[in-house]
Amino acid sequence: MLSIEGLTKTYPSGVRALKDINLEIPSGMFGLLGPNGSGKTTLMKIAATLLEPDSGRVSIDGDDLVTHKQDARRRLGYLPQEFGLYPTLTAEQTLDYFAKLKGVFDGQERKALVGALLERVNLSSSGGQKVGGFSGGMRQRLGIAQAIIGQPRLIIVDEPTAGLDPEERARFHNLLSEIAGEETTVILSTHIVSDVSNLCERMAIIRQGEIIASCTPQEALEEISGAVWEACVPREQVPALRVRLRVISSQVSAGRVRLRVYSTDGRPGEEFSPATPSLEDYYFSRTIQTGGVG
Repeated sequence: MLSIEGLTKTYPSGVRALKDINLEIPSGMFGLLGPNGSGKTTLMKIAATLLEPDSGRVSIDGDDLVTHKQDARRRLGYLPQEFGLYPTLTAEQTLDYFAKLKGVFDGQERKALVGALLERVNLSSSGGQKVGGFSGGMRQRLGIAQAIIGQPRLIIVDEPTAGLDPEERARFHNLLSEIAGEETTVILSTHIVSDVSNLCERMAIIRQGEIIASCTPQEALEEISGAVWEACVPREQVPALRVRLRVISSQVSAGRVRLRVYSTDGRPGEEFSPATPSLEDYYFSRTIQTGGVG
């Protein structure tokens, strides 16, 4: 269990990135959803011991990660949104280097470990290839390979599927699902709702530095059951409807606009029909309630 208590962070510029964050994260796959600038990356960097909070505590099974950084780093793996790789090194050389950093000093042990890691992320056939020639998806899989060196209890991945094509995204989803388990917590920080919907047993939404929801995806859908409505209307009607209603999403189709709205007060208009709610509907309904869609 990862426990976050009273976490706050204000940058020298005056931006309050985190405002008294409290969150309990069990083992398995956990999704942290939020728009860009919501505080996701700040929270992940503090949990990964790369950034100091102003106050608060982050602990795993009672052990404080903030005050005991060296011990914590042996128990966690981190795949940041932007991470550098030496383009002239091969995948094997890259993982060998990271294994040394993680304290695997025996050469034979490292060789066996690197082979097993490449097999795990389906890069065995590319082990001798320089990473400078890797696709985005291959780089991400190599990134997760380095993150799981040492069988960490906590793995943090920040926006891991941004920019990946559908095939690579599916492959990465499968890989993350295999890694998460009873003894491992994987935190998936993302603004892509479908990633959380497909992968996560529990989730939280962060907006403007505050946790505004924490639940399971199923609980989220149950909460907005009967409150999502849909209509296809002429474009010229949309501005007035946006003023009057809480619009979740809009999509132009054949010269008209398909609107999805959130309303707990019954049918918002004769043109609207009940819609089957999605996790994206829940996400936008919650973020709209706290200051608009980011």
